[in-house]
Amino acid sequence: QLQLVESGGGLVQPGGSLTLSCVSSGFSMDYYAMAWFRQAAGKEREEVACMTSPGHKMNYKDSVKGRFTISRHTSANTVYLQMNDLRPEDTATYYCATTPPKYNNQATCARQYDYWGQGTLVTVSS
Repeated sequence: QLQLVESGGGLVQPGGSLTLSCVSSGFSMDYYAMAWFRQAAGKEREEVACMTSPGHKMNYKDSVKGRFTISRHTSANTVYLQMNDLRPEDTATYYCATTPPKYNNQATCARQYDYWGQGTLVTVSS
């Protein structure tokens, strides 16, 4: 059974950093696009960053470019989101997502995401 488990959220001051982790099981990450989404209170879920498979091309939401970095450690079945220079508007629950290879897309990472983690809360506040 495919499973995603996020960790690493917490409270951080503006300008601070956090690294989120998403450990996967039940599938080989080699062939799956991986993504991070977030959802702030009262707002729709939005894609923050993604990584294609194959090729490991990375895409980012404009507001996080230069501050966030998505990476994967395939042998550890883990994808990360390094977040620097955090801002109050980054406050949200962050979700890891993936999808079967048939939905992979080299331009957008994936046409849809079918599998989601439970989320980890990031709060940026002084």
